[in-house]
Amino acid sequence: MILNPYQRTKLDSRSDALFYAAPRFVTHVDDFFLARLTNLYREYLQPQMRVLDLMSSWVSHLPPELSFAEVVGHGMNAAELARNPRLDRYFVQNLNEALALPLEEASFDAVLMAVSVQYLQYPEATFTEIARILKPQGVVIVSFSNRMFFEKAIQAWREGTEGDRVQLVQTYINSIPSLKVIETHLPRRWSWLGFTDPFYAVVGQKQSA
Repeated sequence: MILNPYQRTKLDSRSDALFYAAPRFVTHVDDFFLARLTNLYREYLQPQMRVLDLMSSWVSHLPPELSFAEVVGHGMNAAELARNPRLDRYFVQNLNEALALPLEEASFDAVLMAVSVQYLQYPEATFTEIARILKPQGVVIVSFSNRMFFEKAIQAWREGTEGDRVQLVQTYINSIPSLKVIETHLPRRWSWLGFTDPFYAVVGQKQSA
């Protein structure tokens, strides 16, 4: 296992369903971060792909010019997901309690996870499920910054440096036999100087059998 029981703990140990019960129609990172994220999606996403936006909200940051065969959203608040115009359908599920995704094997070309990986208490299970539902050569794109709901982030994330967090996400992906990290994005200089939210992203790919 990647994490020990203490590293999975949260300061607020109540069910995540309570914390996310009220919708939050805000963005949790700045426009510079979001622009880099959308541009990264442009590099890897193609028209008519099937995309899963995992741990999503009311906006998916997908390139507006791309049309997909289907975009499925997952999150913790139905009102937020219903507001998201890019989703063709969505489902609500607490991944820290129900670990299996209700999706078919090898059915998606891409899985996206934006600014939310820090809340996973059982990332080994989540990334195993991501590998299961991805098609061969499909990609998973995990993006994050230094912002978080501190009380809901796991201990391993809260107490790690930003470099530690990058390595942690890389380990999440590389620990799954069929997944491999193929690219890592780090902040640009002006982010280190505090002018923008630092942009981190780790891209993994499902290997052919």
